[in-house]
Amino acid sequence: MELWDYAKLGENELLERISVARKRQNAVILAHNYQRIEIQRIADFKGDSLALAKQAVEIDAPVIIFCGVMFMAEVAKILNPQKTVLIPDIQAGCPLAACATAEDIIALKQKYSDYAVVTYVNSSAEVKAVSDIICTSANSVDIVESFPQDRGIIFTPDKNLCHYAKVRTGRDNIICWDGECYVHDRFTLDDVRASKMKHPGATIIVHPECPPDVQDAADLIFSTNGMFRYVEEHLSEPVVIGTEIGMVERLHDEFPQTPVYPMKVRAICSNMKLITLAKVARALEQNMYEVNVPENVANKAKVAIERMLAVS
Repeated sequence: MELWDYAKLGENELLERISVARKRQNAVILAHNYQRIEIQRIADFKGDSLALAKQAVEIDAPVIIFCGVMFMAEVAKILNPQKTVLIPDIQAGCPLAACATAEDIIALKQKYSDYAVVTYVNSSAEVKAVSDIICTSANSVDIVESFPQDRGIIFTPDKNLCHYAKVRTGRDNIICWDGECYVHDRFTLDDVRASKMKHPGATIIVHPECPPDVQDAADLIFSTNGMFRYVEEHLSEPVVIGTEIGMVERLHDEFPQTPVYPMKVRAICSNMKLITLAKVARALEQNMYEVNVPENVANKAKVAIERMLAVS
C-alpha cells in the first residue's frame, strides 16, 4: 500500500491496523509532547526530550516507532544500536538542529580550545559527536553546573536556552550560539501581556526556548514535562502555557477539568505535525523509515549523551 491508500482509511481502521502491527512487531511507540493529539493517544510513552531519552534506554522491545523529529529518533538509535528505530516521516526535521553543523562547532572549539561544548539535544548526531555533553531544556542548568565555575562553555545551538542557563548559573563565561526555535522565538512580550489581561490570576508558564524578555515576564519557566507536572499538581488553577500547541492539547486531553490556555494558538511546529496515524500504520506494516547513524558518529555522540544521563 502507498501512503495515499492509508490516508483513505478511517481512523478506526487505522487504529486497528496499528494495534495489530505493533503487537506483531513487538514495537513500542514513543511520542513527543508536540505531536498531534491522536498520535499522543496511541503512544506507549510520551514526554519531552529528556524523558524520552531516558525511556529509550529502558525499552526492551526490539522495534521503536519514534513519533517526533529526526534528532530524537537518532538519539533513540544511538542509545539502542541493536534495535530497529523507525520514524514515520523521514522529512520530520528540526530547523533549530540545522542552525549548527559539526564543522561550525569544530571551528569555534579551535578558537576556544579550553572551553567545554554543551549541546542542546535539538541537534544533529554529527554535532553531538563533537560535543562534550548534551543537555535538554529540563536539565540545562544542571549540566552547565556540572562544570567548574572557571571553565568556559560553548552552548549550542539555542541562544534563548543558553540565556536561561546563564542567568540561573550566574556565569559570564558562556558563549551562546546564535540559533533559535522558530516557534518559541516568535513569542513576544505583548503575548505575555495579552495573556495576563485575558486570563487574570492565571499562572504564566513559558518554555526556556522563548526570548529572554518573555522568560523575564513569565511566572514560571519549564520544559514541557515540567509544565505537565505543574498542571498535574495544581488541577484547580488556571494556567497559560507558552509553548507549541501540542502540549496544550495534551493537557486538555488528560486534565479536562483544568483551565489551561495557550499563550498563542498559532504556535505550531509544522515539522512535529508531519506524523499522522496513516504514516504510523505504514511505518509499522512496512518498516518505514528506518533510522541509522554511522557507527563512528554514533559512538562519539553516545558518550556525550550518556554523560548527560549520568548527571540527570
